[in-house]
Formats: sequence, C-alpha cells, structure tokens
Amino acid sequence: MDLDAIKNRKILIVEDEPEIRVMIEGFLRKEGFYRIYSAADSETALAICRSDKPDIAILDVMLPDMDGFALLTSIRQFSGMPVLFLSARGEDEDRLLGLGLGADDYIVKPFLPRELILRLIAILKRAYSPASSERPPVFNLGVCRVDLEGATVYRADEEYPLTAKEHALLLKLYENRGRIVTSDALCQAAWGDDSYGYENTLMVHVRRIREKIEADPSKPQCLQTVRGLGYKLIAKE
Repeated sequence: MDLDAIKNRKILIVEDEPEIRVMIEGFLRKEGFYRIYSAADSETALAICRSDKPDIAILDVMLPDMDGFALLTSIRQFSGMPVLFLSARGEDEDRLLGLGLGADDYIVKPFLPRELILRLIAILKRAYSPASSERPPVFNLGVCRVDLEGATVYRADEEYPLTAKEHALLLKLYENRGRIVTSDALCQAAWGDDSYGYENTLMVHVRRIREKIEADPSKPQCLQTVRGLGYKLIAKE
C-alpha cells in the first residue's frame, strides 16, 4: 500500500481534552491525513463509528462518560477496525487489557508526535495492505464458520467480527493448518518487524480468538497450544 492510499484513510480521534485533540489532529494534517473525525466522549464516538465508518480510531482511555476500554468493547460489537489506545497510565495490566479487548497498539502520554504517526501508519499498512489475488478463505472450525474475506466468525446465530490482529493470526494458522506454527512466526505475521517481545500479547489475542471460535474456550479443540513451540489449527476441509 503506497503512502497516498494510507493517507486517504479515515481517522477518528476520541479525546476529551481539547488541547490534545487539536494537537493530534494538527500532527495528522501536517503528515498529509485529511479525513479526520473527532469526538470528546464515547456517545459521539459510537455515532461516528456507525455513520462514517472510520478506518482506524485513536482512543483515549480516560473519557467522561465511559472509559476507552468500555468504548472499544462497544465498537467491537459491530466493527473490527484497528484501534490505537492513548493513555496517561502505562501499567502492563492496562496495556494487556486494551490489547486483549482487541486494540492494535497502546501508546503512553506524553508521546513524541513522530512515534504516534509511525505507529499509526504501521497499523494501517498491516490492516489495509492489498491482499494477493487469491481470495481469503472461508472454512469450518468445529462449531463455527470463519469468513476471512469478511473478517467474521459465524457461530450459531451470532456474528463475531475479527480485529486486524485476529485476522492476521487466523490467516497464518489456516495457511499452516494441521501443522505447528511457532509463536515467533505468529508474532511476525501480526506485528511484522516490530514483533520482538509480543509473546504475552500473542497469548491475549489467542485467548480472544478462542472465545470466538471454540465451543469451550477453556478446552480448545480447534486452536491448540503446543507447549514450548506455538499453536496448531485443526480445520475441516
């Protein structure tokens, strides 16, 4: 994906402090992004997500009507768009909670403008780079059906949207179905060259995937752990 295509993507900024919101928008416009939406609270953010369908959201954790974690949970009920968290809190528990809920990255205030831009561009590249001419597969997994082209899991009468990271991990596992995929290979598939140190985050994402595809996530049948090595996907053809 070229840089012009990336900068054509729609970005939602959710931040209740006007100075920070304006500052972030200024950074983005200076870098060439121009389809920018902003909200100071979760209610406005959800309305924008439904009506304008942003391609990525930058979410502050601390909001006046609900925290960013609760907002992300609401967004994930109807959208798998990438999300980057901003927070004044840097504790590992907060970071893992955000990533476990389906966020793509987490950056702690104060941050360098260039760091925010680089992380944002990296997420957009991973999420929206053109796929090969081969269509992503649709396949059965135990009690569910996975549509990677539509980034959705269908189980019983429920639909579960896949986040960009979940999609990347499931695609890598499906391409190697029936074989062990190492944790390093999965981290590389989801986080690219910046994958070092993401093993714990990988475990969080695997748990989230199991909640969507397994009849009993605590006793996985489809996405199996191979202790000390990685994971294996058992898919029906």
